[in-house]
Amino acid sequence: MKQLVVLSGKGGTGKTSVTAAFVDIASKQSQIVIADADVDAANLELVLEPTLLETNEYVGSQAAHIHQDLCTGCGRCLEVCRFDALLESDGVYSVDPLGCEGCASCHYQCPAGAIEMADCHTGQWYRSSSRFGTLFHAHLAAAQESSGKLVSMLKQQSALWAREHGADYLLVDGPPGIGCPVIAACAGADLALVVVEPTVSGRHDMERVLQLSGHFGLQPAVLVNKADINSETADEVVAYCEERDVPVVGRVPFDPVVTRAMVQGLPVTAVDNDTITPRLANAWQDIKSLLDET
Repeated sequence: MKQLVVLSGKGGTGKTSVTAAFVDIASKQSQIVIADADVDAANLELVLEPTLLETNEYVGSQAAHIHQDLCTGCGRCLEVCRFDALLESDGVYSVDPLGCEGCASCHYQCPAGAIEMADCHTGQWYRSSSRFGTLFHAHLAAAQESSGKLVSMLKQQSALWAREHGADYLLVDGPPGIGCPVIAACAGADLALVVVEPTVSGRHDMERVLQLSGHFGLQPAVLVNKADINSETADEVVAYCEERDVPVVGRVPFDPVVTRAMVQGLPVTAVDNDTITPRLANAWQDIKSLLDET
């Protein structure tokens, strides 16, 4: 089983649209499992029309809780909290759940043992079925952190399912950027495809993702999306990759058909037959060849 993670240095490059197209193309040739690891803004399900099969609670952190019947009102917790999460009103102490970072300093310093560290349910992860294959996706609650941990859990569950059910490929729609969620999405992958748009900022962000993949020893490849909106910069992106032996698997032009497909809730390959689809199909064949070499 081979793992492909699709990344982008920034949002809006078309990463999820490209991933959905590959899902459509690959599912006609192979058995696949899909994971939407962009848990802060998961939207791959919008074009895969999944049927929910399983819901699991996600415990991403802990927060302090004061048992008022045990609290002596000594104020030690207020003294040791570095995040101003302890509140006092008329001698009664409480915890601001949004301010608490779960460091447990108050828990260990409380002389009365009145403070407990309680699990925080900060999201959910799901297993769904679709006409393309099994989809693993998640939802992180608003204002919650630890998205990297949720991505790690999602990747572990999807990879385990893929191996147990004999899938040929695990296709992962990764988060944008280069932060902890991206690093978690890259874990165990055989190839990282960087989707880049031909702009100055797009090229800069691509370079950062390529540096990240190099740091972790992950084979990268690049796909230039909306390549015709700035052909000169697209040429510069390709030249940059060629100088560093990074394969460029395709140059996909801008086309309103992508927007029409999104409005219909479909992969672009289900709507277009002669402009975008052939280029993405060729890109997928190049990606398969690279995966076979890893």
